[in-house]
Amino acid sequence: MEPASDKIYDTLKRYWGFTAFRPVQEQIIRAALEGRDTLALMPTGGGKSLTYQVPTLAREGLCIVVTPLIALMKDQVDHLRARAIPAVAIHSGLSPRQIDIALDNCVYGDVKFLYVAPERLATEAFRLRVVRMNVSLIAVDEAHCISQWGYDFRPSYLRIAELREKLPGVPVLALTASATKLVADDIMRHLKFTEPHILRSSFARPNLSYSVRRTDDKNGQLLRLVHNVPGSGIVYMRTREGTEQTADFLRQEGIPAAAYHGGLGHAERSLRQEEWLSGKVRVMVATNAFGMGIDKPDVRFVVHYAMCDSLESYYQEAGRAGRDGQRAYALLLAASDDSDRIARRFEQEFPPLDKVKDIYESVCSYLQVGIGDGGEASFLFNIHDFCAREHLYSGTVLSALKLLQQNGYMTLTDAQDNPARVMFCVSRDELYKLRVQRDELDHFIRTLLRLYNGVFTEFRPIDEGELATWSGYTVERVKELLKRLWQLRVIRYIPSNRSPILFLNEERLPRTDLYIAPETYQRRQQLMRERFEQMVAYAANDSECRGAVLERYFGEDDPAPCGVCDVCLARKRAAKAAGASGTPEAEAAALRETILRRLAQSPADPRQLAADTACTPERLAEAVRELLGNGKIATGKDGLLEIIP
Repeated sequence: MEPASDKIYDTLKRYWGFTAFRPVQEQIIRAALEGRDTLALMPTGGGKSLTYQVPTLAREGLCIVVTPLIALMKDQVDHLRARAIPAVAIHSGLSPRQIDIALDNCVYGDVKFLYVAPERLATEAFRLRVVRMNVSLIAVDEAHCISQWGYDFRPSYLRIAELREKLPGVPVLALTASATKLVADDIMRHLKFTEPHILRSSFARPNLSYSVRRTDDKNGQLLRLVHNVPGSGIVYMRTREGTEQTADFLRQEGIPAAAYHGGLGHAERSLRQEEWLSGKVRVMVATNAFGMGIDKPDVRFVVHYAMCDSLESYYQEAGRAGRDGQRAYALLLAASDDSDRIARRFEQEFPPLDKVKDIYESVCSYLQVGIGDGGEASFLFNIHDFCAREHLYSGTVLSALKLLQQNGYMTLTDAQDNPARVMFCVSRDELYKLRVQRDELDHFIRTLLRLYNGVFTEFRPIDEGELATWSGYTVERVKELLKRLWQLRVIRYIPSNRSPILFLNEERLPRTDLYIAPETYQRRQQLMRERFEQMVAYAANDSECRGAVLERYFGEDDPAPCGVCDVCLARKRAAKAAGASGTPEAEAAALRETILRRLAQSPADPRQLAADTACTPERLAEAVRELLGNGKIATGKDGLLEIIP
């Protein structure tokens, strides 16, 4: 074995206890060690993080990991530190002093991994220090965000090319779980690859059985799956209200279930997540905010109560089932009016450009940011409070913010733990008069001003523990003094909390200067429509293996049938019933027998029969006519088909 192989296997064994890599992992690691720019396409749960962690630990230098998900960033840092691997993260939730300390540790200390949110790449603090770091690799997670044709484009990712200029010769490893050929080419172009180089892991999930049920009785189908498949599961809903209603329905049916969505407090979300991870709660009913970075390998089923916006989203979310390699199920429930709902949702996704500009102005006014102010500042942003005050629909606001983010104006982060923030609302002269009157406050204000600059012009993050250390007071006393100054209207004080943060990429512009490229807007609208149509086609398909449809979508040229999806299983049943001859007459007879067996359980309408027998409406209609003509079945008073006794 080559020395490099010895080193990477030793690293794998030492830190993770594994003795072998998954398919393609070793190829990606070798490419990174050889200094080759690489785009790695790996499905969710495929072990992406090891592909940059192992080569970094196998040699000198640190790895800069660019990722947009702050919650995942913190999770990765915690996991690395638990293995005694030095790692830090930099994002908008930290105070300037905390960021300075973290960056200095990367220059002078033994840090091996620096996780950074993309908008931080443009800050002066980062630019000045990164050139002094011994960087061996740049890893770009969620790399599809760099492509404006990707489903989650973020302009801040375009700054990674500038980072490459500051670190010549350092290879890039771009990672994504979902990229079509158009997006893959765009990623490599924007990241300035020296040559195209893609390593693709198989998107096949042989243990995961995909199925679609076309039904207007979604609760009944959900209950049927939950009763028939043992183990834990996730049910994805589109709305917060839906999660609560469906979790309540499951509990009434005796199934331990909990709802999870962004409207819950941090402590409540953590508690529900822990109860699900430990098995106390069997089914988590959640919005798509749940699941990112959650390491639960024995999820036996994932149910989508409604269609996703795209096959990329569906594949990622469904892929949270069966990561332990055992049989698992991904069920999509499709109602007859789902396509109409998707069309309405599509209109909300792209509000008129004038509406986007209205929302931009309303957000800046809500944050009290004047024209020409606010560049590179971050603000706590309660979108529900904003929508209530402005009488706006949250879906339209989120879509407008996404378009503003895609055009480089502002970035809305995930909910996160935020430090306390302070801004003085009196002038320095007025402050002087106050300070000569109160000795304790005078000492405290001096400490506050010595530790934090810029507090007269904007909210600045502060560390109450740091203030306690330098002032000599306890943390509790520091909080009391901050509240006292707040009551005296000397400062505006936001205690530490958990909330999304809105980061202004540049200062507020006059409405007339706000430019959202219409050609980009229209192109993204077209791509979004195409993604919706692909999702609808997946749900309507009943003739091609579902696993193969997904694999082909992600670039596999000639995928083999999975053998375990509902389409493959229906084909196997039909072939078995038809026997060796496989004649059309035998297949028709087998279908009639299948219908009779199904109706023996309970009466059903033709739509239910089509879903349960996984056959085309034309074939079903022909078989039903035959059975009606033979007197085997009849239409009951309620319009349902039933067996004649």
